[in-house]
Amino acid sequence: MAQVYADYRDVDQKELEKDIDAIKVTIGGRTQEDFDHLLKLELWGRSATIGGFALIALVVILSTTASALSPLLFWLGGILGATLMGVGNVGRWANVTHPILHGAYDKVPNIPFRYTKKGYAAGNRRWIDWLDWIKPDAWAFEHNIMHHYHLGEDDDPDNVESNMVWLHEWKAPMIFKYMFVYAFAAVWKLAYYAPNTLRILANKERIKRKEKPSSDYELSPFTKNGLELWKNYIIPYGLFQFVFLPLLFLPFGFDAVISAFIFLVIAEAIANMWSFLVIVPNHSAEDIYQFSTPHKNQGEYYLRQIMGSVNYNTGSDLIDFSHGFLNYQIEHHLFPDMPHSFYQKMQPIVKEICKKHNLEYRQESVFKRILMTIDLMVGKTKVLRIDGI
Repeated sequence: MAQVYADYRDVDQKELEKDIDAIKVTIGGRTQEDFDHLLKLELWGRSATIGGFALIALVVILSTTASALSPLLFWLGGILGATLMGVGNVGRWANVTHPILHGAYDKVPNIPFRYTKKGYAAGNRRWIDWLDWIKPDAWAFEHNIMHHYHLGEDDDPDNVESNMVWLHEWKAPMIFKYMFVYAFAAVWKLAYYAPNTLRILANKERIKRKEKPSSDYELSPFTKNGLELWKNYIIPYGLFQFVFLPLLFLPFGFDAVISAFIFLVIAEAIANMWSFLVIVPNHSAEDIYQFSTPHKNQGEYYLRQIMGSVNYNTGSDLIDFSHGFLNYQIEHHLFPDMPHSFYQKMQPIVKEICKKHNLEYRQESVFKRILMTIDLMVGKTKVLRIDGI
C-alpha cells in the first residue's frame, strides 16, 4: 500500500521551522575543513579541464605529424578530452561557483577574499574564476534571490512548466517536441541562461524605476540589453573558447585549428547536456509541488523547499561531484548558504525531520528524474498545485 503523506495545510509549520533551525546548532560552524573540501572539488574540476584540453592537444598535434594517429584513436582521444573538459566546466559551475556565490564560505576563518561572495569572479577575476556564457552577478541575482526565495511560484525564473508553455501549445507531433528538448539541452546555457539572467537583472532595475518587467529576451545587439548580452555575456566566453583556444594550434596548420575547434564545440555540448541533466530536474516533474502565492513565514518557506524539490542518489565525494552536489537539493534549498560538505552531514537529519512530519523526502536516480522532467517540458504531464496556495 502506497504511503500517504501529510497534506500541506496539516503540517505544523512552526514545529517544522523549529526542527529545521535546530540543524544549524547540530552541524556547527564553518571550519578550515569545509574550505579544504571546496579546494579538493576545485582541484578535481581544474584537473579535468586541463587534462581534457591536454588530451585534445595531444591527438590534434599527433594527427598533423608524421606519426599520424589512426582515425579511431583520433576521435576516441578527442572525445574523451572533450568529455573531461565538459566535466570540468560543470564542476567549476556547480561545485565551486554555486556555493561561493551563495556566500557559503564567507564565514570560514581567514578565508581568502577571492573565495568570498564579493570577491569571487568579480571584475577581471571572472576570466580566472568562472568564464562562461553567463555573467556572474546576473546569475547570482537570478538564482540566489529570484529562484531560491520564489521557488515554484510564478516569479521563479526557473519554473520549467511556466517557461515551456509555448512548447505545450505548439501544434506539432509530440516526437518533434521531444526532439526540440534534446537539441535544446546541448545549447541551453547560451540559449536560456545567458539571456534569461540578463532579463531578470534588468527587470530588477525596471521595478526600481516603477516600470513593467519584461518577459522578452533582447537578443539583437541593436537594443540596449541586446548589446549588453553580446558585449559582456556571449563575446568574452565565445572568443576565448572558440577563437583563442583553437588558434593556439595554428603553428600546426589550419586543419589542426579546425580539429581543435570541433572538439571544443563537442566539449561545450557535453557541458551543456551534463549541466542540464543535473540542474533542470531538481524542481520539475509531475510529483513536485508549485505555488500560486508567496510563502507567509519561515516554516512555510521550509515546507515549500521540501515539497518543491527532489534529490538524486548521494554517497561519496566522487558521486556528489558528478552531480555537482545538486543531488542534495532539498538540503541546499533549506540552507542555500551552507558549504557543500554540510549537506552530506545534514541529509540524515533532514530525512528524520521529514519522517517526523510525514513529509515525502524525494530521492531518485537523476536519469529517472530527467525523463520525468522532459515529459513535463513537452506538456505530457503537469506539476502538482494546491488550491489557493
